[in-house]
Order: sequence, then structure tokens, then C-alpha cells
Amino acid sequence: MTATGGDRRDMRRTVAAIERGLDERLHIGAQVYAALDGTVCADFAIGEARRGVPLAPDSLMLWMSAVKPVIGVAVLQLCQRGLLQLDDPVCRHLPEFGAGGKDAVTIRHVLTHTGGFPAVAVQWSDAPWEAILAEICAAPLSADWVPGQRAAYHIASGWYVLAEVIRRRDGREYSRYVREAIFEPLGMHDSWIGMPRDRYRAYGDRVAPMHATEYDPIPHPYWPWAGSADACALCRPGGSAWGPARELGRFYEALLAGGGREDVSILRPELVAAMTARQTSGMLDETFQVPLDRGLGVVIDSKRYGAGSAWFGTRCSEQTYGHGGHRCAIAFADPECRLAAAVVFNGMPTDEAHAKRARAVVDALYQDLDLAVPRTRASQG
Repeated sequence: MTATGGDRRDMRRTVAAIERGLDERLHIGAQVYAALDGTVCADFAIGEARRGVPLAPDSLMLWMSAVKPVIGVAVLQLCQRGLLQLDDPVCRHLPEFGAGGKDAVTIRHVLTHTGGFPAVAVQWSDAPWEAILAEICAAPLSADWVPGQRAAYHIASGWYVLAEVIRRRDGREYSRYVREAIFEPLGMHDSWIGMPRDRYRAYGDRVAPMHATEYDPIPHPYWPWAGSADACALCRPGGSAWGPARELGRFYEALLAGGGREDVSILRPELVAAMTARQTSGMLDETFQVPLDRGLGVVIDSKRYGAGSAWFGTRCSEQTYGHGGHRCAIAFADPECRLAAAVVFNGMPTDEAHAKRARAVVDALYQDLDLAVPRTRASQG
């Protein structure tokens, strides 16, 4: 199958890995973006957006949790402006959050999934923002939880809380804040967390709906993932972003460049360094049941703990950071290789099938770009 877009190198291994997924009916299309030291090496799409509509590099795809690092940048921007500090208790800025024994939970704890309220607001909801937030704030701290000493992936709850802190300290709704303070300055003009309906109509077939692929691929029956106007308009800070993979890749290019691109800076280099440094190491994630090292809103390469922790494949350097999206996406930056990359699929297979697929594509990408196995891994045998 022909890849469409500006693929500038021989990407035969990466294309072959994606086509294996097409043959196995894991997805009906995928986008790949990669840049080395700011030079675009891959920017292409394969397959269909929906049946009968070719997928293009500028199609808008659902990123799911691959958007979580964006809120890490947003929080650090407020730190940069002196509006909060990472070790502030959340209730300093959101007083009602202190209910249920959560008064000691800090901003840092939320960003590292060590806050202790993971099981709230798990289901996607079109309830009013205030109702979702009230449910989270009223929830008790998990039993026997000491913030900072245990980790469990907070699917949605922590990101609503941080988005509300941003709203109260900055004054803008989170969806507007992200557009104005992060996406637009970085040229991510087609990226949205809460897409206006007039923009949705204007995009037309460029919106590529998600497909359920545990069995035969079908348009996803779960409404938030179906690519409708209602689904795209939803602002779920930790998971409802839509945009092209190339723009998600640009976000990581900016971080690799020290917090900006060209003449635009969204974050000072020392704050990028704090975000991408290991804040936790070797801690068992009680949601995923595997150890994961974490920065501030990002996962840091954890492959030394086993295949279940190898989110960024087997060839990345130990400094690699980024995030996955539920059964559909992986995006990251590898500082040692100077690589920024994003891969987004429009099919959700099983967890096991997606993990295998994502590792295969990312490893093939490293091979196609002739990126050697880092010395830090080679020296370990």
C-alpha cells in the first residue's frame, strides 16, 4: 500500500510493520511523523480514515492519553509565571479538593500519578464540568495511601483537577488555554482538546474516527471515540485531543529544542529538564501492574523492567520520555538520538496486540532512521 505524504527517507521497515497491522486487521490506517534534530524525516499516512476515504498526513486522529504531557507543560508554564509551585498542595488553589483526606496531595503528586485518587471519573462523561470536578473533589483518598509513596495511573481524575487549577490561576478555560499558550505558538493549528463545532464541520472527512478492532474493524461504538461533532467537542483534559500525528510530533520537537521552535518559546529549558527528569523510579504502577519511571506528566523509558514497561520500544535511549494513548498512539522524544516521533493508529485492538504493534513500529522506525542501539544499552550486554 502506498504511503501518502512527505516521507523523505526509505521507511520500508516502518511501512511494513504498519501493513502487517492492516493485514491483521488491527487498524485501517496509521500516521507516522519523525524528526531528527528538527529535520523532518517521516511524515506520512497509510490506509483509510474511514472506509472509502484515504487517510492523509493532515487527517485529525484521536490521541487519547498521548495528550497528557501537554498538561505537564501547561502547569510548568504557570510555575514559570509565578502562579503556583509544584509542591503546592492542590487545595491551596482548589480548596474543595482537600475533602476526603486529600489535603496533602500536591501538584507534583498529581503529575506523577502518586496522588491517590485514581478511580474517579474513569468513564467518559458529557456531564457539566462542574459536576465532574465536584465528584472528584468529594472522593476520598484511596485506602492506606500516602501521597508520593505509591503510584497508580490516574486515567482522568488528576487531569481534570490540574486543568481546573490552571483555569483558576490563569482565568481561561483549559481548552482555550491550551490552544493559545501551547498549540498555536507551536504551529499546531489543527490540534484540539474540545473542538468547536464550526471547525468540525469545516474539517469534514479530515476527521478520522476511531475503529474497534478486537474482532473485525468497525466504527467504534463508544460515542466519545466515534469522531462525531459531540465527541470532538468534549474537553476531557487527559484524553480527548484530536489532531494530526505531525502536530503531536512538533510538540516533542519543541521540548527537545529546550522548550520552543524557531523564534517561539513555550517553556524555559530548566523547566523542560525538570519535566523530563525521573521524578519516580522503579515504582509499581498499581493500575498497569508494571513498574514505570515518571517525569512530570510523562513516562520515562522503563524497558529495563520488562516488556510491559517498554512503552517506547526496545531501541530507545534511557532518557526517552513521552506517553502512549489507549490502544492507539505513542509519541515521544529521545534526547540521545535527537528524535521526536509520533505514531497514531485509527484502530483499537486488545491491549496486548496494541503493545506488540506499537513496539514493532517504533523499533522499525529506529532501524529505518539508522539509529544505533544506544551505548547505555549495549554496555549492559
